[in-house]
Amino acid sequence: MVTNKSAKPVPAPDRQRPVRARIVEAAFSAFMELGFAETSTLEIATRARASKRELYAEFSGKQDILLACIRQRAERLRLPVDLPEITDRTTLERALVAFGTRLVREVSDPAVVTVFRLAISEAVRAPEVAQTLNDVAIAASRTALREIMRYAIDARLLSGGAPEMAEHFFGLLWGNRMLGLLLGIAERPSAREIAARAERAAAAFLLAYPVQR
Repeated sequence: MVTNKSAKPVPAPDRQRPVRARIVEAAFSAFMELGFAETSTLEIATRARASKRELYAEFSGKQDILLACIRQRAERLRLPVDLPEITDRTTLERALVAFGTRLVREVSDPAVVTVFRLAISEAVRAPEVAQTLNDVAIAASRTALREIMRYAIDARLLSGGAPEMAEHFFGLLWGNRMLGLLLGIAERPSAREIAARAERAAAAFLLAYPVQR
C-alpha cells in the first residue's frame, strides 16, 4: 500500500468539471490511500461521481488511469531553463543554485513523492508506468541540467563531460534525501533548507571542476 502522511482529504469532485479530470483526481486520492492493487475501478468511479461506462469511455483500465495520474503530476518536473544568463563562474553558480532549489522543491512535494512510490510499486507488473515517469520528468530535468553544463563548457567555465558533471551535481544535491522521502523516514525540507542544500551543492560542484585552461 502507498501511504502519504502529508496527504489531506480530497473534496468530492465537482460535477461541472470534465469527467476525465474527475476520474484522474479521484484515482490519485484512492491510489494514495489504498494502494494501486487494492483500488478498483468501481472505487474510482464512485469517488469521481461517474459511471463505470464513463470511466471506460475515457480509459482502457486502471493502469491507463495510473499513467494519466503520473503524467499529470510529473509535468511539474519539466523545469524550464528560465535561469540567470551564464557569463562567468559567479553566474554559473547562481544558475546551479536556482536549478537545484526548484528541482528539490518540486520533487519533495508530497504529491510528487507519491507518484514515485506508485511507479516503483508497479515497476515489475507495469514497467511502462516507470518509463512514463522517466520520460516525462526525470529525463527532462537531466536534459535541462546537461544543457547548463554544455553552455558552461563552451564558455570555458567548466572542464569535463556534461552528462557526468550533471550526474555529479544531482548526487551532491540529493545525497540520500530522496531515499528517505520515498521510505517515509525523512520530512520534506523547508524552503530555507532547500535553498541551503542547493547552495552547498553548487559550491561543492564548482570546487570539484576548475576553470578550463
